[in-house]
Amino acid sequence: MSEDGLVRVGSRKSQLAMIQTNSIIDALKSLCPDKNFEVVSMTTTGDKILDSALSKIGEKSLFTRELEVALLNKEVDFVVHSLKDLPTLLPDGLIIGCVYKRDSPFDAVVMHPKHAGKTLDDLPDGSVIGTSSLRRAAQLARKYPTFKFENIRGNLNTRLKKLDDADIYDAIILAVAGLDRMGWQNRISQVLGKDVCMYAVSQGAMAVECRADDKKTLELISKIHHQETALACIAERGFLRCLEGGCSVPVSVYTQLEGDQLTIDGGIFSLDGSQAMLDSVSISLAGEGGQASPDYVHIYGGEIPVCALKAAESAGVTLAQNLLKTEAADILAEAKKKTAEAILEEKKRKEAEAKASVET
Repeated sequence: MSEDGLVRVGSRKSQLAMIQTNSIIDALKSLCPDKNFEVVSMTTTGDKILDSALSKIGEKSLFTRELEVALLNKEVDFVVHSLKDLPTLLPDGLIIGCVYKRDSPFDAVVMHPKHAGKTLDDLPDGSVIGTSSLRRAAQLARKYPTFKFENIRGNLNTRLKKLDDADIYDAIILAVAGLDRMGWQNRISQVLGKDVCMYAVSQGAMAVECRADDKKTLELISKIHHQETALACIAERGFLRCLEGGCSVPVSVYTQLEGDQLTIDGGIFSLDGSQAMLDSVSISLAGEGGQASPDYVHIYGGEIPVCALKAAESAGVTLAQNLLKTEAADILAEAKKKTAEAILEEKKRKEAEAKASVET
């Protein structure tokens, strides 16, 4: 943060990312009208690779790496992420400075115009559903085994255009939060509940990442921190971290916080959805928990009691450990194996295409 109060904010260039970044800036402006903000937008690796499913790229930090480099180089003071895009282990020197109040974490069905007014139950056998998420595809395949699931990539604008302009997909699955933020609520045909499709870890939440030693920025962004969202996401990220999961495996959650009681449900699925293991853990945030992860210890200026931080983390870790004691461990291992094979095949395909391009 410069001496004249200018705050430089890193963001991806997509319309949704800019809307999210500006919503954070607007919230801060309302509390600190003396501050001036400048958005520094950039394109990430994940934005550039659009011809492969996310699970087949085989890299981490696809949507965050360039932003984090800018942070470490002090080109920006903080960056705004969809928290579900942020890996559970952050680079040294960076922390989650605050988590903004969560919007709907659920997934939505967006129908092709020819199916206006319908739900998934109304679609015929063989319908093609577009999604780049293994989690969504695996869970929906359990409920709708006759559907076909095809990859679809690009930002929300691109995916909706692909749906509307071509007769490829009968419907696509997107996050409710993204559609809401874009003002496209009218495109939501159906919101998928817990019994159909549990959501991704931290889906619907936005995180502000900054340098761990930047006390001025930490003090600023802590003003918009939302404690309940943070605790739920800490539990969910603890679950994912323990499973060593990500977009390469079908893992899902559902979290509720009532008073001091946090309950987290988790699921591990085979890639085709034919196998699944589900479990649930409840814990009192007022009691003793496990060891809190380093990226949560210094945030929020001590607003969240340490026992609550530890308990939330412990809930997610305990859930993962309980599942790994069952056949879920085999399901997860097989999913990771198949995904690794798919990554290798995709790499070979791209190398072959590059070689053919050079030869011609």
